[in-house]
Amino acid sequence: MRDRWPERLPGGVRTLLTWCGLAGLVPLLYTLTLTDGENLLPVGAEHAAFAAAMAFPLAWARRRPGTVLAVLLAGVVTASAAGLPAERFWPLLLAGDVLVCLVAATRSRRAGLAAAAVTLVVQEAALQADLLRHGLRALAPGFLALSVLLGLGVVVGWMGGMFIRQRREYERALRTHAAAQAVTDERLRIARELHDMVAHSIGIIAIQAGAGARVIDSRPEQAREALGAIEATSRQTLKGLRHLLGALRDSDRDRESSEPAPAAGLADVDRLAEATAAAGVRVDVRRHGRPRPLPAAVDRSAFRIVQESVTNVLRHAGTDHCQVTIDYEDEELRIDISDAGRGAGRGAATPSAGSGHGIAGMRERVALLNGDFSAGPRPGGGFRVTARLPLTTPLAGPIKDPAGRASAGVEVS
Repeated sequence: MRDRWPERLPGGVRTLLTWCGLAGLVPLLYTLTLTDGENLLPVGAEHAAFAAAMAFPLAWARRRPGTVLAVLLAGVVTASAAGLPAERFWPLLLAGDVLVCLVAATRSRRAGLAAAAVTLVVQEAALQADLLRHGLRALAPGFLALSVLLGLGVVVGWMGGMFIRQRREYERALRTHAAAQAVTDERLRIARELHDMVAHSIGIIAIQAGAGARVIDSRPEQAREALGAIEATSRQTLKGLRHLLGALRDSDRDRESSEPAPAAGLADVDRLAEATAAAGVRVDVRRHGRPRPLPAAVDRSAFRIVQESVTNVLRHAGTDHCQVTIDYEDEELRIDISDAGRGAGRGAATPSAGSGHGIAGMRERVALLNGDFSAGPRPGGGFRVTARLPLTTPLAGPIKDPAGRASAGVEVS
C-alpha cells in the first residue's frame, strides 16, 4: 500500500502545515461560537482565548488522540461547570467525535470502546446540564432528538474508526499472506530445480556406474570413460547445487561467497544431449525458426521440461534414441520430445505414478507461463511430451548455435 502524501512530506513541513491550519481554525471557531448579544467586531479577548484553547490541543490529535480527547472532554466539563452555554463549546463535541474515530482506528479495541463510552457520557451530561440551567425540559421531543443525534455522532465516530482499523488489519494480513506466498513459491521453485537437476544427474551416474562395473575387467578403457562421465556429471551437478542452495543462505556474505553460475537454459540442451548420449541414449536436437534470446522464465522452464523428458526416456523408455524439437515462433516457443520406447508402461513418467514431481512438475511450469502442455503415449508406440510457451516480451536478434555459427534456423542431429 502506498504511503499517503502527507507521510511523504518532511517532518518540519508537516508541523508547519499543522500550525497554519490551527491558526486558520481559531477565527472560524470564534465566529461559530458567538452567542446572542455578542458582535463579531470588536474581538473579545476572552472569547478569542477560548477559541484558541479549543483549537490548540488538536495539534497533537494525530499522534496522541487519547490524550487530546481527554483534554477536550475536560474542556467540555469545565465550560459546562462555568455556566457557559452549549453554543459556546459545541465545536468541542464534534471534535470529540473525530477523536473517538482516531482512537478506535489507532488504539486497541478496548481503548476505542472506552473512549466512545466516556465521550458519550460527558457530552450527554453537558447537554442535559445546559438544558436544566435554562429551565428546559430534557424530554421534550426536540431536545430528546438532539440528545439522540449527539449519541449518534459518537457511535458513527466509533464505527468509522473500527472500519478504518479493520481495513488496515485486512491490508496488513494481505501483505503478510503475499510475503508468505512468495516464500512458498520460492521454495517450490527450488524444489523443482533440485528435482530436475538431481534426478537427471543421478540417472546418468547410475547407468554409467552399472556399465563401468560390467566392463571393468574385460574393457578397462571403456570403464575409465564411464568413470570420467560420472566425474563430469557429478562436478556439474555440484556446481549447480552450490549456486541453487546459495540462495537459501541467510547472510549476504555467504551469498556473495557462493560460486556464481547462470541458470540453465536452452543453450545447455546440447550439453544435456552429450551427457545423455554418454549414458547410452542418443538425443537428436532439432531447432526450427530463428533462435534468439528468450525471457528468463521461458528459457529456464523450457530447458527443465526438456531435461525432465529426456531423464524419463533414459530411465523408463527402454530405447536408445529420442528426438527433441525446439520451434522458435514469433509469439511462442514450442517444444516436442518424443521416443519410440515403452509408452503407457513407463512408471514414473506417467502422471499417476511416482512422486508427482515429473510430468506434474512440467505441467505446473507451463501453467505458470500461461502455456499449453500435453504428455502421453504415441499412437504408433513410444511417448511424447509437447509444450507451448507464449513469449510475453517479443525479443529479436540472432544468436549462435552450439557450433558457433550465426543462423536463422539450426538443426542438429
